[in-house]
Amino acid sequence: MQITLLQNTDIPLVLASTSRTRAALLRGAGLAFDTASPGVDEESVKEAAKAEGITADDAGLLLAELKARRISSRVPGAVVIGADQILVADGQWFDKPTDRAAAAAQLAALSGRAHSLVTAVLCMRGGVVLWRHVARPRLVMRPLTGPMIAAYLEAAGEAVLSSVGAYQVESLGVRLFAAIEGEHAAILGLPLLPLLGFLRQHGALHD
Repeated sequence: MQITLLQNTDIPLVLASTSRTRAALLRGAGLAFDTASPGVDEESVKEAAKAEGITADDAGLLLAELKARRISSRVPGAVVIGADQILVADGQWFDKPTDRAAAAAQLAALSGRAHSLVTAVLCMRGGVVLWRHVARPRLVMRPLTGPMIAAYLEAAGEAVLSSVGAYQVESLGVRLFAAIEGEHAAILGLPLLPLLGFLRQHGALHD
C-alpha cells in the first residue's frame, strides 16, 4: 500500500496521544501521522467534571479537546486528533486501575452487568474544532467469581492496568463477555470509521 496515494500529505495528521492502541488503529488504516503527548491531567479533569455534574459524553469531549488544543498550538497547519474514553456502568465512572487489587475490584463491580464505553474523538486545526463524535459501545460481562477473576488477572498480567475496565477485549479479555455491541475500534479507544469519514470530507484522505 502506498500511503501517499491514499492520503493528502499537504494536511499533516497528529495524534494527541501516546496510546499504542490508538496509534496501531490509525497505522492499520494506512494513515501517516505523528504522535505527541498532550500532558493533560486527566484525573483532575474527570473529577472536576463529575463534581459539576457534566455527563460522561461531555467530559470525554472536553478531555479530547484539551488534548488536541495542547498540540494544535504547536502545529497549526495539522489536523490534530484528540480522544478519550470513559467506562460508565449505571452512572458510575470507571478508569484504568492503579494495581492488580484495583483491577480485581473493578472486574468484580462489572461482573454480570452491562456497561458502556463512552469514546470521544475530536479533530482540531489551527486551534479550531472542526469535528467531534462520541461512540457508545455496549458490553455485557459474564458473571465472574473471585477465582475466575484471579485466574484471568494472573494470565493477562500487567497489561490489564493499561485498560479502562481492567480488561482487553482484543486478547484474553474477550472471554469475560457475554455480548459486545459496537465498532471494535471504538471499544479499543478510537471510533475509526466516523473519523475516517471526517478525514475524507476534510480532504485529508483521498476516496
